Amino acid sequence: MLRVNSQSDYFKLATLFFIQWMGLAVWLVPLTLVLNAHGYQSIQPYAFATGALAAVVSPLFFGAMADRHIAPTRVLRWLSVGAAAALALASTAIQLHWSPAVVLCFIQLYSFCSTPTTSLSATIAMSRMTAPKREFGPVRALGTIGWVAGCLLISALGADTTTVAGFCSAGVWLALAGYSWLLPDVPPPATTEKLTWHERLGLDALTLLKNRDHRVIFLSACLLNIPLAAFYPYTPPHLLDLGFARPAAWMSLAQITEIITMFSLGALLTRWRLKWILLCGLGFALLRYGLFTLNTKTWLLAGIILHGCVYSLFFTVAQIYVNDRVEVAWRTRAQALLTLMNSGVGYFIGYLGCGWWYRHCGGPSATQWPMFWGALTIAVAVVLGYFLVAYHGRGVKPDPQHPPNTDVDQAS
Repeated sequence: MLRVNSQSDYFKLATLFFIQWMGLAVWLVPLTLVLNAHGYQSIQPYAFATGALAAVVSPLFFGAMADRHIAPTRVLRWLSVGAAAALALASTAIQLHWSPAVVLCFIQLYSFCSTPTTSLSATIAMSRMTAPKREFGPVRALGTIGWVAGCLLISALGADTTTVAGFCSAGVWLALAGYSWLLPDVPPPATTEKLTWHERLGLDALTLLKNRDHRVIFLSACLLNIPLAAFYPYTPPHLLDLGFARPAAWMSLAQITEIITMFSLGALLTRWRLKWILLCGLGFALLRYGLFTLNTKTWLLAGIILHGCVYSLFFTVAQIYVNDRVEVAWRTRAQALLTLMNSGVGYFIGYLGCGWWYRHCGGPSATQWPMFWGALTIAVAVVLGYFLVAYHGRGVKPDPQHPPNTDVDQAS
């Protein structure tokens, strides 16, 4: 049973995720095909890596700002405006065939603005919940529905390979900026402490890694996203190679199981230890890429459908872990650190590394898909083994005055 402070809050938070993730999908899913159609194939890995680079730089800074200086809703509002402007410029540059360096600069600017919004929205939502373990999944599921709506919109407009995708996404981000005025305010805690530059930049959040289980969660998310970075750039061309039209619509199948799993999270989290739920997510990641190596229409679609289980059971549960196990005053920075590790370091290495591996496997002309996905399957298996051995989930309950430096006592 949802116990968000009010039904009005519940609707507002669900709508927040719907709009935000729709904006993300409308740009990210067709990005490879848009770049290829306009002659920017050479910058495709770097275009995806802009998001990873942004995740290394911006979430901690904006997370620290939201924790200590400005309400998260205000930070979200102005980042949304910046994302809309940058996407409009990037789409114009692609349409007018400006130099690849200029296009990359605009895409990088968009990534700097959009990347911190995922941790900010999670913080805003969980701050309004009395039982985030049960309530966050169903609210976050509306984001997945928004992602599906974005994919279907692009395919319905026939914009899988056109800059219409970028302009549509810019419009959605502007809508989010306007909608942010309706969100419940989450003021930062008052403080009289004089902050160092280290703290103002959010770098003090790195002390969370002193906690053993925090460290395993963050490192596992980082390592898992190295092979998973191949999913959105290279599954659409694989679909085309197997004869599928409108790949953005087919990619939306990934969200079917995500929606189902999001709504099931509350029940799972009350019955299972976090460790086993996270292991299930890793197991589905291994199975998904294993199916991709079979290189047939049926198994490729089956693997795409499993994406939702991977995302919900590992990455969403990791966000819930952070909210549950980290002191309130640190949570925005902790969510930002998680974003830095998985969407930043992990994706940055993954996008560049998978781009190199894709070219090694034949590139756009004759990709050896079983070899491409097979190596990534092995990489996922290594991450699963590391998590299984390293994560314990038991320890000493953290001192509220020193939350980053001790272990937790609850089985997880």
